[in-house]
Amino acid sequence: MSLLPSRCIYLCLHLLLLYFQLQESQQSPPDFRIYIENHTRNPDDVSRKQVRTYQLYSRTTGRHVQILGKKVNANGDDGGKYALLVVETETFGSHIRIKGKESEHYICMNEKGKIVGRTDGRKQECVFVEEFLENNYTALVSAKYKGWYLGFNRKGRPKKGSRTTQRQQEVHFMKRDPRGWIFSDFRFTPVTMRTRRARRLKPNRKRN
Repeated sequence: MSLLPSRCIYLCLHLLLLYFQLQESQQSPPDFRIYIENHTRNPDDVSRKQVRTYQLYSRTTGRHVQILGKKVNANGDDGGKYALLVVETETFGSHIRIKGKESEHYICMNEKGKIVGRTDGRKQECVFVEEFLENNYTALVSAKYKGWYLGFNRKGRPKKGSRTTQRQQEVHFMKRDPRGWIFSDFRFTPVTMRTRRARRLKPNRKRN
């Protein structure tokens, strides 16, 4: 009979432990996505930035993005001075600002989705977010206008952001080192003959 109280105490302690374990399991883990979104939505000018110089190879034209002052196109030559891009990358996230090394103009997207070159790249319209795709290409979506991408048609002319989607070839780019430049701390995706053939192979459209 003396063992009965001790068993009751043991049972009570065991039930109490199960209760606390159940309470912990019901508490949701901290969600850091809100913190990340808030800090990547508006990059600050105080954070340390990484600066790279490279080219953006356009999948559509087979040439490179170049900034000719206020005008931007994808008809630049490999190693051309207007195709050299100085890319400022925020330390936190994948937000970048793209400036022409020669023209000193930034690639920006206005409220109409038009791609323009501007001397002041501090505005949110001049910030893009890198999206790394499964096909080894990179897409650049506007940080201000969600779902609007930097893109160029077959003639190298800029497309309106409102008419772009991530799946379009017009918004696919590859980072390339300028001809004659050597980088030891940055990996680029080479453009091979297979890449060029894949770009040219497009379904034939039936003519009426």
